[in-house]
Amino acid sequence: MADVMSQPSQPFVSKWASRYRGATVEDLDPPPALSLTPSDPISLALLSAFERDYTHLTIVSSSNRALLGYISIPHLQSLLESGKSKPEDEIRSAMIRFQRKGARYTVITMNTPLEELEGFFEGKDNGGQKQDFAVITDSGRRFVLGVATREDLEEFVKRRPA
Repeated sequence: MADVMSQPSQPFVSKWASRYRGATVEDLDPPPALSLTPSDPISLALLSAFERDYTHLTIVSSSNRALLGYISIPHLQSLLESGKSKPEDEIRSAMIRFQRKGARYTVITMNTPLEELEGFFEGKDNGGQKQDFAVITDSGRRFVLGVATREDLEEFVKRRPA
């Protein structure tokens, strides 16, 4: 019997490839990104997310607009409910920073095929670690254009006939 660890990993197989038919992230019609800075108050993040019905907000540098990380609204709500954060605290105290050193990023652009986005959500390129959302950037990763969620992809598939 072969050792499970020595077997090559199974290639990613899309659940919904037949419904994508060449569609890209742009076809999801993602709303424009809403980015805040680390010094903005948590109350602003909550208000902004609720006004737009967003579950994730990107955090960018106030000096050069570089992408620093993100904030998950459900996580932020749990921090507030537990008393670990207060509405007047700066976002930096609750944000999740992107790891820069040694990390390999999957660039998701408006032209990324939905099969690749699904693979990203399923952890195809990052050791099987599933993702709930993807930051959509330009190909040079200079500008945050939007955020796509797993739910956005599922809604697209529901609207597309088999």
